[in-house]
Amino acid sequence: MKTRRVGLVGITGYAGMEVARLLAGHPALRLVMACSRAEAGKRLGELYPFLEKLPGADVVISVFEAEKAAAGCDIVFLAVPAGTAMGMAVPLLAYGTKVVDFSADFRLRSRQAYEEWYSRSHNAPDLLREAVYGIPELYAEQIAGARLVANPGCYPTCSILGLYAALKNDLIETGGIVIDAKSGASGAGRKSAVETLFCEVSDTFRAYGLPRHRHTPEIEQEVSLLAGRDVRLSFNPHLVPMNRGILATVYASLKYPRMSAEEAHEAFSRTWEGSRWVRVLPQGALPETRFVRGGMFCDISVVADQRTGRLIVLSAIDNLCRGAAGQAIANANLMCGLPVETGLTLAPVV
Repeated sequence: MKTRRVGLVGITGYAGMEVARLLAGHPALRLVMACSRAEAGKRLGELYPFLEKLPGADVVISVFEAEKAAAGCDIVFLAVPAGTAMGMAVPLLAYGTKVVDFSADFRLRSRQAYEEWYSRSHNAPDLLREAVYGIPELYAEQIAGARLVANPGCYPTCSILGLYAALKNDLIETGGIVIDAKSGASGAGRKSAVETLFCEVSDTFRAYGLPRHRHTPEIEQEVSLLAGRDVRLSFNPHLVPMNRGILATVYASLKYPRMSAEEAHEAFSRTWEGSRWVRVLPQGALPETRFVRGGMFCDISVVADQRTGRLIVLSAIDNLCRGAAGQAIANANLMCGLPVETGLTLAPVV
């Protein structure tokens, strides 16, 4: 198996840390570059002792330079904030290096939507038309031929996978969809902020980002494409006192109010029966974040409530692996001509 050289910009964040962990066990992607201004000059094993005696530990952290990165890497992960990635992606692509971007800079197909929701100008609008949205279950063929992949957000990954079978099988009305989602504290990133300090997160439960969380247009964009019409929905995130994981509960009106639980479950099971990572749970079983922690699985349950005429879908993923680093590596696998699951046959860490 041919080895591809990988660069990672943004090694100090949780997503960057998770990429380094996963690449340490990957048979065909080798980490050769890790970038951080604050930690430049350190060995990666010094920054992250869990990597010692594993592949990548001896990589010396450097400051990002596009020309050097392109010369030394076949593909580069940009685990940097929105607004920063576009300035790095443009020169990398010009040098012929493939890019997987973790930020929101290339997720939205509309420049106007990006500038409205992120309150900044987009300096590479031509790339919005080229970038492929990186959910392998939806866009594997396009990802395989791409040079730029927009790695989806964690909440959108969980929500879109949860809604996919309902939309594909035309089970629900597209008006009035509500997504009630809960995430662990690592979803906020590794930055220093009062609201994510231990004493602020522990022993409490709160909503945030209402009613205009920045993941809303990303979810609406992909749900609209699946539905074949413009969809406006209500996305409501919450912070729970745990490190990692997302559980989304989706409420939608059934098109056929007399649909039985068995019929809904059969439609979901049929839709996902060939999927490597989407697991439709048996009827009556409900997802838990502990059963997907550290892995690539999305666990889904579906409940048809005839009394209220609603379909209730529950979807759980690990936000750092399936919702960020693992999904980015799955996309890189496809871009490099590898099977999507290469290096990612991981049992969750229960």
